[in-house]
Amino acid sequence: MTFLKQKNVLLLLAFFSLQITTAQTFIQRYADIVNQTSQTNITNNLTEYEALGVKRRGTVALQNTLDWLKNKYLSYGYTAAQMTEDSYTNSSYTCKNLILTKVGTVYPNTYVIVCGHYDSIVGTGTNDNGSGVVSILEVARLLQNVPTEYSIKFINFSGEEDGLIGSQHFVSSVVNGTTPKMNIKLVFNLDEVGGVAGMTNNNITCEKDTNASPSTNNAASATITNELIACVGLYSPLQTTLSYAYASDYMPFQANNEIITGFFETNETSHKHTSTDLLVNMDPVYNYKVAKAAAGATLHFANASTTLSNEEFNADFQISFFPNPTKEKLNINLGMLPQNSYTFSLMDIQGKQVYTNSISNAKQIETIDVSQLSKGMYMGILESGANRITKKIVIE
Repeated sequence: MTFLKQKNVLLLLAFFSLQITTAQTFIQRYADIVNQTSQTNITNNLTEYEALGVKRRGTVALQNTLDWLKNKYLSYGYTAAQMTEDSYTNSSYTCKNLILTKVGTVYPNTYVIVCGHYDSIVGTGTNDNGSGVVSILEVARLLQNVPTEYSIKFINFSGEEDGLIGSQHFVSSVVNGTTPKMNIKLVFNLDEVGGVAGMTNNNITCEKDTNASPSTNNAASATITNELIACVGLYSPLQTTLSYAYASDYMPFQANNEIITGFFETNETSHKHTSTDLLVNMDPVYNYKVAKAAAGATLHFANASTTLSNEEFNADFQISFFPNPTKEKLNINLGMLPQNSYTFSLMDIQGKQVYTNSISNAKQIETIDVSQLSKGMYMGILESGANRITKKIVIE
C-alpha cells in the first residue's frame, strides 16, 4: 500500500454473513479447482520474490521481477502472445505493467481484472506486495485451462509505491485508449495480504468503494464486495471484515467510474516500506488461504464453466472466433496455439474459399474485416503447422 491504512472497520455480524453466503450457491467444481491451491507454490514464490531485491523504479531488480513474472506465466502454460507490456515514464525511468489476458468464451470483450503491484520501496516488499503477486500467480495457474465466460486480465502493476503511476497510466492509455473504451466488469485488487507472523491470521478485509467522487458505482461495488465476502466463506476457511477501498491500484479505476473491490490483510503489518518487510515477518499459511479465497472469487466473477470440460475447452487450443454471429469485424483469438503464425480462411456453404490471409507474429487477438461478404453461414478455418481448427461462423 502507498500509505498506512487507518481503517474504521465494520465487522460483519454472523447472521448477516450467513445471509450473504446463502445468496450464492456452493459450486463443487469451483471448490475442486480452489483445493488445488499449493502452499508450496505460495511459499516458494514468496522466497523467490524476496530474493529479487528492492524493486524500485529504474533498478535491475524491477526488470528482473518483470522477467520472473513472465517466466512464471509461461511455466503455467500461458503463451507469450497472451502477455503484453504497458510502458510509461516514471521520473525519467521507463517502467512497465505486465498484462496477461485469458479470453472468455461468451463475453470475450468484457473483462474481469485481477491486479496488484509488483514494485517495492526501501525493502524487498515481500508482504507489500509480494503477497498479492504470489496470490495472483496462483489464481492464474489454477485457471489456465478452465473455461470462463468473461475474459480475465491478470495485471501486475509497477509504480504503485510512487503514487499509483502504473495503474493510472494503464487506465488513461489502455482502458480509455481502446476504441470503444475497454468494457470492465469489475476490478479485484490484492495488496498486502501476507498476515503477521506470530498472530492469529484468520480474517481477510474485503474492500468496497465508498468514495464520493464519483459515487455512481458505489452500490455496484457494494454488491460485488458482498459477493466477494460470500466467496471467502464458500471456498476458504477465512472470516471477513468489510471496509473501504483506499490508496491502492484500484483507485484510478474507481476515478474512471469502474466497479472495484479488493483484499487487504486484517492484521496489518508494521514492516511495510522498511527493510524488514520479509517472509520471516509474514504468515505464508495465511497467504495460501487468501489465494484460495481469491481463486474462488475469480471463478465466480468470471463465470467459470460448470459444464464444459477442460478437455473440450483445450481440444482446439482455446482458439475462438468472435463475435459470432458478426456483421463487420471478426476477431481471431490465438488461444494457446504453440505457434504465433497461422493462415485463416473462410469457406461458404458451397465449399468455395471466399477469404484467406496469412498472419505472422500474430497478437493474441487479430481482427479481420468481413463486411464485404454476403450474409450467411461460413466455415472458419485456422491452420498452423499440423494444426487445423474449424468453427462455424455466421455473418449477418
